[in-house]
Amino acid sequence: MDSFQTYLVFLIPITVGIITQIIKFILYTVKHGWNIEYAFTHGHMPSAHTSLVISLLVAMAHYEGVDSGAFALSAVLSFIVIDDAARIRMYLGDQGRYLNMLIDQLKGEIDESKFPRLKERVGHRVSEIIGGAFIGFFLTLFFIYLFS
Repeated sequence: MDSFQTYLVFLIPITVGIITQIIKFILYTVKHGWNIEYAFTHGHMPSAHTSLVISLLVAMAHYEGVDSGAFALSAVLSFIVIDDAARIRMYLGDQGRYLNMLIDQLKGEIDESKFPRLKERVGHRVSEIIGGAFIGFFLTLFFIYLFS
């Protein structure tokens, strides 16, 4: 693998992740109105984390081969990140919802300024993960084709 391809293994997934985050920002802005903070939002459609790790997985498969250690490492990393995006962060959102319900029930008995409302939507829905995976896969193939 030549030097330029070495950089592509890194640059393509980073570019795909940034493009996916821009797509998410546009979709979220269309739905909720303009706010620059939406550029850094977590959750929602599409999953930029999933897009980035799927892009890394595809780039490693193409440039390093599916029998390489780098590909195996990418596959494990992809599984962990996607599992975190879906399941683990959803549990965090559930905990936020239950704690918010508890604070609502204790109104008047506690100092509410010490207990801000917790974010209840932290993780991704399955459709958002699938959307991120498709974007990551196909954008990576496009960039590989573009630079071949």
